[in-house]
Amino acid sequence: MTGNTATSTTGIQGKVVAVTGASSGIGEATAVLLAERGASVVLGARRTDRLDELVRRIRADGGRATALAVDVTRRADLDALIQRAVDEFGRLDVLVGNAGISRLSPVGDLDVDGWQAMIDVNLNGVLNGIAAALPVFRRQGEGHLVTTVSTSGLKIVPNQALYAGTKNAVRTLLEGLRQETTDGALRTTSVSPGYVRTELVDSMDMPPEVREEVQRSMADLGIAPEAVARTIAFAIEQPRDVEIGEIVVRPTRQN
Repeated sequence: MTGNTATSTTGIQGKVVAVTGASSGIGEATAVLLAERGASVVLGARRTDRLDELVRRIRADGGRATALAVDVTRRADLDALIQRAVDEFGRLDVLVGNAGISRLSPVGDLDVDGWQAMIDVNLNGVLNGIAAALPVFRRQGEGHLVTTVSTSGLKIVPNQALYAGTKNAVRTLLEGLRQETTDGALRTTSVSPGYVRTELVDSMDMPPEVREEVQRSMADLGIAPEAVARTIAFAIEQPRDVEIGEIVVRPTRQN
């Protein structure tokens, strides 16, 4: 199979990119930047009011965007997101898997429900996206999976063992998939952000003392989500024969 000539060259112009977790933070910033650079973006998240507003903003600036409600723990929602890309724009070039949650606590607290929630979103959500996108990529003869991981998987610290575990599972998954698909038809990229000023900390279910520590670090060190969006764009804009396997992007002062 051969890929579409218009999307096989260097750059973002003309590509069709689906983004999960697109209603705020890194996902929102990525959608805006890619649309500015000429991509058609297909946005998924649970907060549809925010998605609708984001689509209006992008279209008002001359971009191409569409959105629908997506819960990444539901396989059917990811299938619908990918199908929306194909139906409206004719193909899918990139899936940016950005949806994620964090529940921070010592393993000894036995937050079993929190563990399962992170596994469902952070790991199974990525698997659902891969299962939905791969058949399309195979038909086209090319495609790119860009997935937000975390520096939490690179430096293991107390209270983050389960969160880091889910992120390292995704890192391992993408590396295994890369090695299984070295025919040039599929590229995989893991993007590991450090402290980023997003709403993630506000949604975290954690002990008060842990929340205070994370909030202090975020306020003191956090970089803008646009920095991560630029990193994602860098990986996407590479020519088809170049694969950026993993990128770490964090504040210069983060340990």
